[in-house]
Amino acid sequence: MEPIEQIADEYGSAMLRIAASYEADPSLREDLFQEMLLAVYRALPSLQDPGRIRAYVFRIAHNRGVSHVVKQSRRRKRELAAVDFDIHSHGSLNNQVEITGERCTGPEQRLDATDRSRRLFSAIRQLKLPYRQIMTLVLEDLSYEEIADALGISVSNVGVRINRAKARLKVLLNDA
Repeated sequence: MEPIEQIADEYGSAMLRIAASYEADPSLREDLFQEMLLAVYRALPSLQDPGRIRAYVFRIAHNRGVSHVVKQSRRRKRELAAVDFDIHSHGSLNNQVEITGERCTGPEQRLDATDRSRRLFSAIRQLKLPYRQIMTLVLEDLSYEEIADALGISVSNVGVRINRAKARLKVLLNDA
């Protein structure tokens, strides 16, 4: 198996969820995922401690996500400057059940899980980037230490950001 296929097999689902936290539009989300995958593949030779690959992969994925948001923001600003009216882009989150990893048996359960996933990812995308990063890594079940390593911050800062992000998510989800 090729190294890029191994990365996709091992971390692909998590990277798709990370991409979903940065991009609502399905086609842009897929492009972002491909960028993340390629960036990880290219960076693998510089990994010094193979035991820390999980945090390494998530750091690269989040860095690509942040770059994507900045690039999209600049593009949107240029578009808005060229047009006199406000442009609102609303994407739908396809395959929400697959993205969140929930297992549902009946159509009502799938619909409910899809709705919860859509609301959660929508709320996460509204968070400021540091909190968005934290929450996507929490949802990937990384430890505080792994999150600190992935984001290059202290473990205590991870705890602070998680508490602030959860408080903001609670407000966003209750308002929805």
